Amino acid sequence: MGSGGVGGYFGGRLAAAGADVTFIARGEHLAALRARGLRIESPAGNVHVPRVNAVEDPSSVGAVDLVFFTLKLYDTEAGLRQIAPLVGPNTIVVSFQNGVESVETMTRAFGRGHVAGGTTYVAAVISEPGVIRHTAMGRLIFGPLDSTRVPILDELLDASKSAGFEGVLTDRIMVDIWEKFARLTVFSGMTALARAPIGQVVNDPELLAMLEAALHESIAVARGRQVPLPGRMFDEVVAAFRTLPPHAKSSMLEDLERGRPLELPWLSGAVVRIGEAVGVPTPTHRQIVALLRPHVAGHRT
Repeated sequence: MGSGGVGGYFGGRLAAAGADVTFIARGEHLAALRARGLRIESPAGNVHVPRVNAVEDPSSVGAVDLVFFTLKLYDTEAGLRQIAPLVGPNTIVVSFQNGVESVETMTRAFGRGHVAGGTTYVAAVISEPGVIRHTAMGRLIFGPLDSTRVPILDELLDASKSAGFEGVLTDRIMVDIWEKFARLTVFSGMTALARAPIGQVVNDPELLAMLEAALHESIAVARGRQVPLPGRMFDEVVAAFRTLPPHAKSSMLEDLERGRPLELPWLSGAVVRIGEAVGVPTPTHRQIVALLRPHVAGHRT
């Protein structure tokens, strides 16, 4: 559900490896998928799936084994209503959205037994209808919400190996989601605020200092929520930012450049909101929110 950077990239690689994948899409992207298939341009190897199953209406698909929910956060509520026909007695829905609130939202909609947790590390966008441009990373992390085994997740792990990306089946998915959240709030906020890829941010002393301050805040908020992030996380994240391709951009920067709505309220905005609830000051993220707020709604159709 959602065939943009995340859904298009991982779904495309799974489809190329022979998995039975249906893409829920709309507009020019849907038309291109139907006419020309899906193309992935990637340093990990280009892929062209000339024929894909692509539909606009999930009710035309029926119940499925597994739903990848990869919509932007501002489309969550509408998307949940749309995917209801996909959810049968044994269906598992996994949110691969950004943010830390999706699991709770999914559980309210479908019940805990139909939900697993997920998160991703990938830099990919729709470069033109029917084409996904992948520039960095390619890791899909997923796991059950408790100790109960979920067989379809074992199958997804096997399928990821065949598809050529890194799949990780974890027994601590909520910690993994918060680890991603702490990283992403900084990567998204700082690249969008600077209107620059990560290489320019980490190589500018003043921007790097601001990035580090924002990262300290994100980690402190997670720990304020009693999430046991590893003690080495700060150093590892800064080092990871330095090793990313210098031209790598966050999806929020890509959206900003294209005049699209931003996920800011669920990223740096959530850091500020949760920080207030747990008594952790977040002045850097508050500044990111204030300076990007005029662009949250986007300005192009």
